[in-house]
Amino acid sequence: MTTPELPRRTPGSSGRTYTAPEPAPGAPSRALRMRAAAGWVKFMRRAEVEEQLREAKT
Repeated sequence: MTTPELPRRTPGSSGRTYTAPEPAPGAPSRALRMRAAAGWVKFMRRAEVEEQLREAKT
């Protein structure tokens, strides 16, 4: 007695779409977090340049 082979599933979209969950009340939105991250990168770059200038003067 043999058992029939199970049908193969092809990979692909299941039709469901993922949506990011809404932040909890009082939590920053994704857009705000992205702006803050960009500002932090700018701040760190500026600090690096200022440090290099100070080292060059001495």
